[in-house]
Amino acid sequence: MKKLSILGSTGSIGVSTLAVVERFPDQFRVVALAAGKNLSKLKEQVRLFQPEVVSLTEEADAQDLRAQLPDFRGEILSGDRGLHAVATHPEAEMVMAALVGAVGLAPTLAAIRAGKTIALANKEALVISGELMTREAKRYGVRILPVDSEHNAIFQALHGYQRAQVKRIILTASGGPFLHRPAEELASVSIDEALKHPTWKMGNKITIDSATLMNKGLEVIEARWLFDMPPEQVAVIVHPQSIVHSMVEYIDGSVLAQLGIPDMVIPISYILAYPDRLPLAHLPSLDLAAAAQLTFFQPDFGKFPCLRLAYEALRQGGTCPAVLNAANEIAVENFLAGHVSFPEIAASNEQVLQAHSPQTVSDLDVLLEADRWAREQARAIFNRRQTRVAASA
Repeated sequence: MKKLSILGSTGSIGVSTLAVVERFPDQFRVVALAAGKNLSKLKEQVRLFQPEVVSLTEEADAQDLRAQLPDFRGEILSGDRGLHAVATHPEAEMVMAALVGAVGLAPTLAAIRAGKTIALANKEALVISGELMTREAKRYGVRILPVDSEHNAIFQALHGYQRAQVKRIILTASGGPFLHRPAEELASVSIDEALKHPTWKMGNKITIDSATLMNKGLEVIEARWLFDMPPEQVAVIVHPQSIVHSMVEYIDGSVLAQLGIPDMVIPISYILAYPDRLPLAHLPSLDLAAAAQLTFFQPDFGKFPCLRLAYEALRQGGTCPAVLNAANEIAVENFLAGHVSFPEIAASNEQVLQAHSPQTVSDLDVLLEADRWAREQARAIFNRRQTRVAASA
């Protein structure tokens, strides 16, 4: 029986992971759970899975959970201490790293240094600190297994082959809700429109990133580190049906693709059971005849500049990917709060990236400082904008 810790248990990936655990109770046991602020959802999970350690972001929420679960005998922690305890639980063999954003960086590194196998769903961890993270994984003999559907597909298509045999890897992108929307109309799109992903059900932040194609840009950076590929060997192609999850082109011209219905339970279960596969009889089979047509388009870098910015940050290297990721988190927050228009997400990201002088990544502190600097720069951009708007009102 494989013992699991889950960072981000109340998010979409965490919930799906626990659904797999519940379906296969003889194969998995949950020993630790970390959530953000969703107290009610975490309470349900604690009652069902009886972990030994539980963590929430705020101590006040942790106190509320203790009061609501008086018979729970495990530890209920909070903050950074709680995340570290969940990530390094001595019994955990695998850590599902499913926190959203930069908050997942430190606990994922802690899990690596504790010798845990990493099921990586928090792409920002590799975007921010790919060089450091992969270096530490090699040092501690730890495997980082990709949960994201695209990287999981590449992982499967690479199985049994040598890196020297690979010509390039090809990430597929749905194109988001605005694939066919004229560029001149994007300034007026609403938050609700941006949150209507055509094929996947995800959290708000990643859904907006999908709409801007920043999510695909972050995946390009992640792929560079996961598969040790330079930027010129990582391609993106738009595939609206989200059936071909990604592809690998080999030096002899062969292209291997992984196909499946758009359901995150499939890549999650593959990584949890790796190298085995679980019988997911409750899911429908992929019906290619019903799909009828699979289409592919080159991405429009002009219409979706966030994808271009990700390649630029990757080529500049050093702290640039961390800066882009941090700036984007602030931009998306402001968009979801209704403070800025959709195109201003990319515009502010570019402004912050251009203002940054890349630093060599020597340790975690360098990355955290770059992250802090970028957030301050992005907030200043939006504060100046709101001041101008208020002055002209």
